[in-house]
Amino acid sequence: MASNQQDDERVVKIGCASGFWGDTNTAAFQLVHLTDINYLVFDYLSEITMSIMAKAKIVEPKHGYALDFVSRVMAPLLQKIAEKKIKVISNAGGVNPLACRDALQKIIKEYDLDLKVAVVLGDDLLPQHEHLKQQNIREMFSGEALPEQVASSNAYLGAVAVRNALDLGADIVVTGRVVDSAVVLAPLLHEYQWSLDDYDKLAQGSLVGHVIECGAQCTGGNFTDWQLVQGFDNMGFPVVEVSEDGSFVVTKPQGTGGLVSTATVAEQILYEIGNPQAYLLPDVIADFSQVHLEQVGEHRVRVTGAKGQAPTAQYKVSATYPDGYRVLVSFLIAGREAPQKAQVIADAILTKCERVLAMRSVPPFSEKSVEILGIESTYGEHAQTLNSREVVVKIAVKHMFKEACMFFASEIAQASTGMAPALAGIVGGRPKASPVIKLFSFLIDKNQVSVEIDFEGKRYPVEIPQGVSTEQLPTLKAGENAIYQGDEIEVPLIEIAHARSGDKGNHSNIGVIARKADYLPWIRAALTEEAVASYMQHVLDAEKGRVIRYELPGLNALNFMLENALGGGGVASLRIDPQGKAFAQQLLDMPVKVPAHLLEK
Repeated sequence: MASNQQDDERVVKIGCASGFWGDTNTAAFQLVHLTDINYLVFDYLSEITMSIMAKAKIVEPKHGYALDFVSRVMAPLLQKIAEKKIKVISNAGGVNPLACRDALQKIIKEYDLDLKVAVVLGDDLLPQHEHLKQQNIREMFSGEALPEQVASSNAYLGAVAVRNALDLGADIVVTGRVVDSAVVLAPLLHEYQWSLDDYDKLAQGSLVGHVIECGAQCTGGNFTDWQLVQGFDNMGFPVVEVSEDGSFVVTKPQGTGGLVSTATVAEQILYEIGNPQAYLLPDVIADFSQVHLEQVGEHRVRVTGAKGQAPTAQYKVSATYPDGYRVLVSFLIAGREAPQKAQVIADAILTKCERVLAMRSVPPFSEKSVEILGIESTYGEHAQTLNSREVVVKIAVKHMFKEACMFFASEIAQASTGMAPALAGIVGGRPKASPVIKLFSFLIDKNQVSVEIDFEGKRYPVEIPQGVSTEQLPTLKAGENAIYQGDEIEVPLIEIAHARSGDKGNHSNIGVIARKADYLPWIRAALTEEAVASYMQHVLDAEKGRVIRYELPGLNALNFMLENALGGGGVASLRIDPQGKAFAQQLLDMPVKVPAHLLEK
């Protein structure tokens, strides 16, 4: 059970050791050995991860989960975890959570430990695919029909089943697809017995999960003012201390690198959200617009103010399906006129390949991308470096036939002797074609999904509150705009704000946080939806791209949704930045006007 911070205030301490599949294996060790946490949680799954795991399971039926979670992370720590009575919750089960459980139990038995493992089942909708095809299901964003074949199909479950597994006495809970925040909300529901209709607490508990689900991104990773962060080689992973009223403190293990400040936490709150007043989760619709942050000690930030309302009656489902093949090649061009040579070579290779394909009655590439790196090509018309004597050319193509991609890959080398001079190294040698996996997101009624727990040889059905059918999603009215007097000076946005960007499918968001409340009206005046769309037009889809602005007055922040801005997003995108990771950095160079007397000295 949770530890006592003081006699009068009980807190539950939760550490997050993974923000994605492939995150450092050192985080769990650090949290288990250097802290007194009650719960250790891991987030492994993205849409891309699910499709990779689905393919792995086809090849080997015992795979399809995060293998390294069992072998590299848990195996060396199990004895210490048992000794310290730390409970573990992880969505490492992927598309095969029972196999993940079996692998864990094998090691538990070898070590002769008394640890009980529960599995949450029900998110995998692949067996229902034929039935779903008859329901006229449409993609949430594009309106397309459900594909004939899908590689994976998983509903984002909430925290209720995980809570029930803890109530049954599980020490370790393995899940498939759950929302990232559920692995954190569940232990709070279990420990504090919060009612499932106490929506403000559910929103606050979900915010705890949202803050720590990306690991070190709330403890100084990816932070705008990165120069302030010490010790990147030993980053502290987050620990949250959550009180019964839902308020919580974000911190990290003592003696580790990183930085926990109101600014690092604010950036993470804005990461990968849309409308901050309507953050849709299976257990609650959360409103983060009035969240308040307070620095209460070194590397200690207190978070309050999330509000909630009843969830909708539907789950979001992410399906993935194969959509042809892609291949990507990069090579160095050096010397004078390097950018011009690079463009000529790239164009020549593509033209030649498509001519040969046409002669063989094969259609052209379905998508092509040429990016010349080293001349700020990702900045569009805002590029400042055009005369570099050293560039990397990145060409990517997509085609329905793997052979067409392989033909393209085989035609790169000839450019080193038969085109413009100084094509130096082909990065990584001749590339291989890989399948393009596309995301298909849709909604399904909760009553169509049966959730259960597998625990100690029995199955326990889980009753999920059905939610409400109507979505009343408010949007805050814009706050006040500054009025220009004509005596302002122009500075880059970074001088008066910090920012972070993230992705959701083919959409990206950029959260912009004023460094002082006085700056916010000036940021609002400069960063209108139209101005941001114009500044970022080089990433927006010419037909479907648009920008929507939202307000978070509690954080003195704005959130910009860039719809259809990632060239397909994830593995479907041919871009060098398919997840919009660098978008915030680009926007921070945007010029804004502000009175000289307001600028911090």
